[in-house]
Amino acid sequence: MEPKNFKVTPDIYASKGKRFANLIIDYIIQVLIGGLVGMLIGLIINLTDNYELYEWFFVDEARWKDYLLGIIILLVYFIIIESLTAHSIGKYITKTKIVMEDGSKPQISDIILRSLCRLIPFEQFSFLGDEARGWHDSMSNTYVVDEIKLKAKIERETGLELIGKSLEEIDQIQKSTL
Repeated sequence: MEPKNFKVTPDIYASKGKRFANLIIDYIIQVLIGGLVGMLIGLIINLTDNYELYEWFFVDEARWKDYLLGIIILLVYFIIIESLTAHSIGKYITKTKIVMEDGSKPQISDIILRSLCRLIPFEQFSFLGDEARGWHDSMSNTYVVDEIKLKAKIERETGLELIGKSLEEIDQIQKSTL
C-alpha cells in the first residue's frame, strides 16, 4: 500500500556505490549476452555454410557493426528486463529498483526513454553529482532507490495515514491494496 501523497526523496536514493555496482554487473551481463550472440551467429554460419555472412560478420572489420550490436544488446536488455520487473540484474543483486516520483512502477515508455538516454555520450559521468542521479534518471523522471529504505518509508507514511481511522476503514484500505 502506497500513501496518497508519497514522494521519493534523496534519503531513499540508492547510494553511488550501489549505482556503480549496478553499472559493472549489468555491463558484465551485456558482455556475456554479446558473447552468446556471437556464438549463435557462428553456429548459424557453420550450419548453413554461408560464407557471405561469415565475411560480413568476421572478415570485414568495420567497427560500426560492433557498436550497433552493443547498442542493440543494451537497449533490448534494459527495455525488456526493466519494463517487466523495474529491476536489472544488477539492481536485483544490490536490492535497488526503479520507481517514479510517487513510488509507482515506471511505464514501458519511461523505461524506453530511460534506456535511450543511456546512449548519450559520457552519460556514465552524470552520476558524479551529489545525489547519484544520472541523466537517464532525470530525463525519464525515474529514480533508483534502495528497496529496504523505500519499503520502510512507505510503511512509516502508511501507518501515519491510518491514525484515527476505524477498523472498518483500515480493512477497506488494506483490501483495496491487495
